[in-house]
Amino acid sequence: MNEGWKVFWLFAVVFAVAFGAERTFVADVVPVAFADLPQPLWAVLTAMVLRALELMSGSVSLIALILMCGVWADHLRQVQVSAQDRLKARFIEK
Repeated sequence: MNEGWKVFWLFAVVFAVAFGAERTFVADVVPVAFADLPQPLWAVLTAMVLRALELMSGSVSLIALILMCGVWADHLRQVQVSAQDRLKARFIEK
């Protein structure tokens, strides 16, 4: 379970770094080159790479969070079932 949280936090940090770098270095550049609006090629490519990093790391982070919430819910269900079994055993013995 800890590995899932490590994956989540790792990709959340990658997302935050890519988001911050995009806003810092290429804030006014659209990651698609338009013919009527001249933009430097390096800025367009940098914006495209940073946007791709944002989207990929955000997706992986979201998937990891959903999976970890599912694992957490399953763990709670198992704890509840075992607690009910212990209560049943206690009252049946008496």
